[in-house]
Amino acid sequence: MSAIRAGLTALCCALPCVAAQVAAQGTYPSKPIRFIVAYTTGGLGDTFARAMGQHLGQRLGQPVVIENRPGASQVIALEATAKAPADGHTLVYGTQSGMVFTTASKKTLPYDPLKDFAAVGMLFTTPFYLLVHPAIPATNVQELIAYIKANPHKLSYASVGVGSGQHLAMELFRSRTDLDIVHVPYKGSAPASVDMISGQVQLMFEGPITSAPSIRSGKLRALGSSGTQRTRAMPNLPTVMESGVPGYDISTWFGLQTTAGVPRPIIDRLNQEVVQWLLSPETRDKLADKFSLDITTSTPGEMTERIAREIPIYTKLIRAAGIEPE
Repeated sequence: MSAIRAGLTALCCALPCVAAQVAAQGTYPSKPIRFIVAYTTGGLGDTFARAMGQHLGQRLGQPVVIENRPGASQVIALEATAKAPADGHTLVYGTQSGMVFTTASKKTLPYDPLKDFAAVGMLFTTPFYLLVHPAIPATNVQELIAYIKANPHKLSYASVGVGSGQHLAMELFRSRTDLDIVHVPYKGSAPASVDMISGQVQLMFEGPITSAPSIRSGKLRALGSSGTQRTRAMPNLPTVMESGVPGYDISTWFGLQTTAGVPRPIIDRLNQEVVQWLLSPETRDKLADKFSLDITTSTPGEMTERIAREIPIYTKLIRAAGIEPE
């Protein structure tokens, strides 16, 4: 009898939660959706968000309002989302830079990167290209490694700042190959590219959009891409991993998140709509091909697992590179 009573008690406790989820799914969304974007207007992140927001607005029956809140290594946008009501009406990018690199490089954050957010799913990845100045006598990754080892501490590489994706891409490369090269941080891609082309620095990992013109013109030479698969933009360019550097994989990725505690039916509905849009020919033609993006869909759980897996990896890499938490 006591077992039956206990079972009834548990059922009564569970019913309100189930009813709340069903109700939330049935009425969602009940107002405009905020999509907080940690980037200024006009760039890749903003352009992608506006295109996706238009699709979601049409499918969900409520407008998606883009709210640009750049700054503080994406902490401003992420904090606003973490503190928003858990009703699915606030969305934010979950990116490798914001969720992983920032977490690994900060002493404290006003949120917990795993507990205060609910993943919706992955959106896209974009790798870095390993670039060298044409004066470097290397036409592939192994030749570059041999040349650097024959000339220790004589070559330098550019990045867009300490702790940036470009910096960590090269530090991961160094850690896998035991190379002695000098880091030269810049305040942006433009001055770094100028010095790369002039030969002031000889190596750099850079994104496809920024580096493509210099590669096509022959001003810089691409030796490999940083992801696990070759890119659609340069299918003949091998990855660094397949070029003989085991375990090398670093690609900038973007995903979609909302506030922790949002009912699972809402998460699943958002994931379904986003995946449908990502796989559409329109998205491929107008965004993926234009910006050299690799569309990457996932379940909410797969995105959460990726964040949890990468945080300790890059925390260790940042410490090994001598970067002290701020």
